[in-house]
Amino acid sequence: MYPVAVSKFYSRRPLLSWALYDWANSAFATTVMAGFFPAFFQRYWSLGVDPTVSTSRLGFANGIAGFVVAAMAPMLGAIADRCGRRKRFLVAWSLLGIVGTALLWFVDRGDWWAAAALFVVGTIGFAASNVFYDALLLDVASEPEFDRASAYGYSLGYLGGGLLFALNVLMTMKPAWFGLADAAEAVRASFVMVAAWWFVFLLPLALNVRERPGEAGMTLAAATVAGLRELAATLRQVARYRELALFLVAYWLYIDAVNTIIKMAVDYGVALGLPTESLLAALLMTQFVAFPAALAFGWLGGRIGAKQGILLGIAIYTLATLYAFFLDSVAEFFALAAVIGLVQGGVQSLSRSFFGRLVPAGKGGEFFGFYNMMGKFATVVGPLLVAVVALTTGSSRASIASLAILFVAGGLVLMCVREPPRAP
Repeated sequence: MYPVAVSKFYSRRPLLSWALYDWANSAFATTVMAGFFPAFFQRYWSLGVDPTVSTSRLGFANGIAGFVVAAMAPMLGAIADRCGRRKRFLVAWSLLGIVGTALLWFVDRGDWWAAAALFVVGTIGFAASNVFYDALLLDVASEPEFDRASAYGYSLGYLGGGLLFALNVLMTMKPAWFGLADAAEAVRASFVMVAAWWFVFLLPLALNVRERPGEAGMTLAAATVAGLRELAATLRQVARYRELALFLVAYWLYIDAVNTIIKMAVDYGVALGLPTESLLAALLMTQFVAFPAALAFGWLGGRIGAKQGILLGIAIYTLATLYAFFLDSVAEFFALAAVIGLVQGGVQSLSRSFFGRLVPAGKGGEFFGFYNMMGKFATVVGPLLVAVVALTTGSSRASIASLAILFVAGGLVLMCVREPPRAP
């Protein structure tokens, strides 16, 4: 009976439709954000420009997009909680990201400013829609199902993003097989495919998910004001809990560096002159290494404690970013990508579970909302640090190595957090 019950859970139309949105927009995260855009931005849209200048431009673009989303996060959260328009706003922000992505097809060689602007638009649409996607979990699953339902979307995202990215990589390696002139046209076609993929798999959610009603008579302006007041109240609550506040500072520092590596790794490889095909293959490998490694880190956290597991991951990340300064071959890039894949998912998953143990009883929803908002703010400092260091030193190697500062700072703050005793 248990397998039947499991099958019914995963085949429920609203839940499956909701999870398919992760399958849909993960194509943007993988093919565009982490994969093709950084390489293409440097070798096509910034043609003839020193690699450090291109790196700084991409860093500023990522920083601007991150800042805009972070600044909007409280307002978006208020809408999600109160207005009962979660699905409507998810579709609207998704369409913004889809259009921005599709329009990359029309950007000519050398038009870096147009490419950067459309990338910022796509990233904002992607990140903002995820705020409402997360909130819709409450409409497709009951509280005891939250963990399983959330993992369902997460796994479909890995699978969907990885499958389309694998096809897109094949298109760049064998463009003639797909009736394309060359690799550059294959990359541009991939942006259109991502937009189409995102739109098609958005439709099940738009058609099949029914959201709970919001507060009666709550206008958008009133919801925003109420959300900002709630944010201020939560800040006061967080300040009362020393360990929790310290952890959030540590998390903000090291997860910013993690997110920056995800977005800037391919750009760094291109700046070093490594073949684009090899860089994309390494990124594809990282996708499939990260998932089982996250499960292994969960086991490790149970043996040595979540805090020690996170510190181990931070230490490995720090050594990896310092080693990246000396990297000069494809084999070394693959090895580094494998190492990153081993700790990437683990640091993220253990951070969430460690935070959960610090949250006071009865305040899970309130404090996890703040935790998620901090994660959105952790997309600003790292890219801007990379951009500034690249411009001031003229060295892409120094720019990527500078992320070690965030890892070390985050690790030192985390060491000051007392880990609560484990439940027997």
